[in-house]
Amino acid sequence: MKKVILGLSALCMVAFTSCKENAASKIKSENVAVAADRDAKSGNFPVLELDKVEHDFGTIMNGTPVETIFKYKNAGNSMLVVSNIKSTCGCTVPSNYTKEVKPGEEGQFTVKFNGKGNGKVSKSLTMTTNTETGSQIVKISAMVQADPNAPQKAPGKATVNPLSTSTVKTSTQPGHEGHNHN
Repeated sequence: MKKVILGLSALCMVAFTSCKENAASKIKSENVAVAADRDAKSGNFPVLELDKVEHDFGTIMNGTPVETIFKYKNAGNSMLVVSNIKSTCGCTVPSNYTKEVKPGEEGQFTVKFNGKGNGKVSKSLTMTTNTETGSQIVKISAMVQADPNAPQKAPGKATVNPLSTSTVKTSTQPGHEGHNHN
């Protein structure tokens, strides 16, 4: 029994003392740079090929929702990972995107635009990927016109409260024209 306890004690001592050094300290930074350069030259990045980078919905009536599908292909040699697709505005929503695409295969995502605005409206969406560039921007646009059948507001009297301190803020961000951001 003493031999078993002595053997276990020796094993525990070896296990606890061998992990004393930090493994990260053993990595040489020049080796990391060489490996990154090697990987970049090997061409093993996935390559994102889109069927289109812009979609124009044409002329639509204000408030008419529209949608389109962007299709993409992995033309590279390793798995394409689309980790996120983000829009510049809440009026444009990307959804149902293929997160992983094997080499030679295809994926897609849907973009829904609520159709609100005035005049030429353009929105950008950014795909975050594991490609060499790391991201891809796609755009949608539409010419939004007022609905001629919409009820017209009767002209009324405007009153201004001189004691009021509230002001209406309008966005200065490109693509946010016509949106009030209070």
